[in-house]
Amino acid sequence: MRQDHHERKRVAVKPTLLVLAAGVGSRYGSLKQMDPVGPGGETLIDYSIFDCIRAGFGRIVFVIRPEIESEFRHSVGRRIETHLPVEYCSQKLDMIPGGHRVHPDRRKPWGTGHAVLAARRSIDENFAVINADDFYGINSFRALASHLETAEDDDHGNYSMVGFTLRQTLSEHGSVARGVCRNHGGFLKGVVELTQIERIGKEISSSDPEGRAYSLSGEEIVSLNMWGFTPSIFVHLEKAFVSFLEDQGQNENSEFFIPTVVNKLITTGRAKVRVLTTNDSWFGMTYRKDLSKIKSEIRNLVICGSYPKFLWNSSE
Repeated sequence: MRQDHHERKRVAVKPTLLVLAAGVGSRYGSLKQMDPVGPGGETLIDYSIFDCIRAGFGRIVFVIRPEIESEFRHSVGRRIETHLPVEYCSQKLDMIPGGHRVHPDRRKPWGTGHAVLAARRSIDENFAVINADDFYGINSFRALASHLETAEDDDHGNYSMVGFTLRQTLSEHGSVARGVCRNHGGFLKGVVELTQIERIGKEISSSDPEGRAYSLSGEEIVSLNMWGFTPSIFVHLEKAFVSFLEDQGQNENSEFFIPTVVNKLITTGRAKVRVLTTNDSWFGMTYRKDLSKIKSEIRNLVICGSYPKFLWNSSE
């Protein structure tokens, strides 16, 4: 059973890595979190786990959908389970508070905020959150682990995020969604969730969920869902999810995003989020055409010695 966060003020264990792997990959066309990208058949998840071990994380929790659990355990989990303790949590559409119902036409998961909530009974220590289909780099994990190892859990939130430069996170094959961040003095001041971000010639344009248009420079710091949290975040997410369901629960396409919750916590003074920056390259799998570029990026990292050719046969 997860302890009440008021009972623990200092971190006594290594941080946990929470991997969000329940996405349906509608734009990609298949279960992208299990597609091989490395020379030994490794997935992007394998590289994230390899990096998190080197950075000092002590445990892995995967959030997946029940219908892919067997395939996921066989394709990904069985390799990782020999290196770190692993736990699996299910994200289901019917995992909602009493008094609410699922729209009969809804098929997609409730979003990243709901995915984190799916792990609330499995995590009692400081933890990081990442997407399964993104590559973040070793220094990103080290920066996050360093903050989580000393972050105190309190009522005001003591969180962190790794920020990436927008122009380095775009796809050549279509638009993407990003949380564009405002920060001052090393702390996050707000996040705007923008969709339909794409490069058109030399310009980068976007829109928000209400359809308002934005022109972007490409130098903005964005969130790629690489967060560091203390257990107090679960209380905030639970309350925010109830409000979300009351407002948007019957929109079959609505999503409960982590940045939306974090933004409200910041603007109401209930949390502080330190922005951690890194020079690591980021790349992710949004469209199937992204796959060849990702394989090329991984191949280059292997050639330059950042990763062994066969990841889990390495003694590192």
